[in-house]
Amino acid sequence: MRKDLVLGFDIGGTSTRALLATMDGTPAGTGRAGGGNPTSHGVEASIAAIGAAAREALGDTDPARVRAGHLGLAGGQPYEEPGNRARLDHLWTALGLDAPFAVDIDLTVAFAAATPTPDGTVAIGGTGAIAAAVEQRRLTRRADGYGWLLGDEGSGFWLGRQAARTALKAVDGFLPTGPLAEAVIAEAWPHPRRPAIRELVDVLARRPPLELAAYAPLVTAAAGAGDPQATAILDEAARLLSATIASIRDDSADTPIVLGGSLLTAGTPVGASVRARLAELFPTATIHTARDGAAGAAWLAALPYLADPEAAHKAFTGA
Repeated sequence: MRKDLVLGFDIGGTSTRALLATMDGTPAGTGRAGGGNPTSHGVEASIAAIGAAAREALGDTDPARVRAGHLGLAGGQPYEEPGNRARLDHLWTALGLDAPFAVDIDLTVAFAAATPTPDGTVAIGGTGAIAAAVEQRRLTRRADGYGWLLGDEGSGFWLGRQAARTALKAVDGFLPTGPLAEAVIAEAWPHPRRPAIRELVDVLARRPPLELAAYAPLVTAAAGAGDPQATAILDEAARLLSATIASIRDDSADTPIVLGGSLLTAGTPVGASVRARLAELFPTATIHTARDGAAGAAWLAALPYLADPEAAHKAFTGA
């Protein structure tokens, strides 16, 4: 049997995606399932999601053709525990796969999806925020990523919390009421009368904390409408994210910087400002946008067997 395929996974909190590809990067199948982060969803749900995405990607393909697999995993620490790793090994065997596979961190896969270079910096700015140094395709240092309670400065959650605080201060009389405060109040308080400060505090505090990230788009919209309070929040978010990224790079570093996450890749004002700041701080560094993590993982699975890794990288990822 020819061993001419690889299987890559991008496993996050929202979705699990799998890519089956030939050794030259031609897609042979894709799969998608629910969130597979074992930390946030539990190992059982993670195993189920990985299995569902793998089965869909494999389809009618003989799994014996798979030469290697690579899993890029958010919340991957639970699989370092021997019992959980044994469950993952059992799933692999149950799928009919007899190929070796690596369990990696999603940040490493995001970096590999954007550039074939082995060294550089990767940063994700979405609901949370984290940056990491990559050396020989392994994370060696990280900054932030401490979660909503202790860090994630400049993240979507941070933006949403600042929006909520702006609304509270406006109702309390410490700030003028502008478009951002009005938007948050309208979203949080669906009543015709204006809330008292205690009422607004109560309704905002009753929400699960991470749901405050839903207010992040209100900041962008209000800044577009000319609200100086919203503009100041976006500026501060960009400053914080840029500082996090710069904290793990030498001033003279010219290795690539890969940016991922909705705040840094979706053409947002924060993303544009971060890119401008990084270009000024590191003028010789190239700045890339993270691409398909499953494709990056599939390329990493194929990497030990490739004669021309850079040419194959373009085929796998389009980068």
